Amino acid sequence: MESHDAKPTVRPVGLIAGEGEFPRLVARGVRAAGQKVAIVALRGWADPSLRELADRFCWRGVVRLGGWIRTLKRWGCQEVIMAGRVRKVRMFSGPRWLQWLQYLPDLTSIRVWYCYAHDKRNDSLLRAVADEMQRRGLTLIDSTTYCRDALAPEGVLTPFEPPARVRDDADFAWPIAKEISRLDIGQSVAVKEREIIAVEAIEGTDQLIERAGQLCPQGGWTLVKVARPNRDMRFDVPTVGPRTIEKLHAARAAGLVIEAGRTLMLDKQQMLELAARLRISVIGRAEGLAADRPMCR
Repeated sequence: MESHDAKPTVRPVGLIAGEGEFPRLVARGVRAAGQKVAIVALRGWADPSLRELADRFCWRGVVRLGGWIRTLKRWGCQEVIMAGRVRKVRMFSGPRWLQWLQYLPDLTSIRVWYCYAHDKRNDSLLRAVADEMQRRGLTLIDSTTYCRDALAPEGVLTPFEPPARVRDDADFAWPIAKEISRLDIGQSVAVKEREIIAVEAIEGTDQLIERAGQLCPQGGWTLVKVARPNRDMRFDVPTVGPRTIEKLHAARAAGLVIEAGRTLMLDKQQMLELAARLRISVIGRAEGLAADRPMCR
C-alpha cells in the first residue's frame, strides 16, 4: 500500500515484526513505496512467511534489544518501524527466574528494563526502547507511515443502518473506554443497554470478546475500541480485522465502534464484507463525536 507521506531513501527501512497481520501490511507498504525492507522477526511471535517480503531477514529474541540494534545498523537502516503484537500475558505466565531462562534478555534489554523504563507499562517500556535505539543511531517512526489507507475512516462503514442500541451504547461507553485507555488498562470495552459487560486488560481484545460472549449469551452487545489520548503512533496502534469480526459474530455481538483515523483495519475490504454478511455494524467514530454519516450504501 503506497503512502504519499513516505520519502524513498537508499537505505532499507527496518521492521521489527511481532505477531499478526500488521507486520505484513507494513512490509507490503514499504515495498509498494519503492523501498527495501529489512525485517528483524521476533522469535516465537512473527510469522515465518514474512521472509518472502523481506530484502534482509533474521530471527531475534523478543528481549534481545541489543541484537536488534546491531543487526539493523549492520544492514544500513536508519528508520525503523515496530509492528505486531507481543502478548505480554505470556511473559507473566511463570516466575521471574523462569522468564529469564526462557527469554534470555541481553544486557541492553536489562539496562532498559531496570534503568530507563519509569514503570513496566507498555508505553513506558516502548518509549525507553525507542530512546535507546535513538541513542544508537536508529529512529523509530510512526508505524502507520506506509499504510495510512488502512486507517479507519469516519462514519458508518457497513452498508446498512446500525441499530439504535449500538449508537446509544457507543455514546455511553466511549468516554469510559477513553478513560481506561488513558490509564493504560486496555483499549476496549463491551457494553449493552448502557451497562459495561467487560473491560479489556492485559489479556487482549480477542479474549475480551470471548468473555463478553460468555457473560452476555443472549447477544446484542457492542464492542467499543479506542486509542489512548496522546497515543504515540510509533507503537501500540489499535487494530481490528476479519478475525475480530469472526470473534464478534461467535460472541453474538451487534456492533463494533472504532476510533477513526487512529485504528488500523487489517484486510479492510475483507473485514467489511464479512461484517456486512454477518450483520455486524461497524462505525468509525471521531474523537468525542458521534459518527452518524453513512460512508457506503
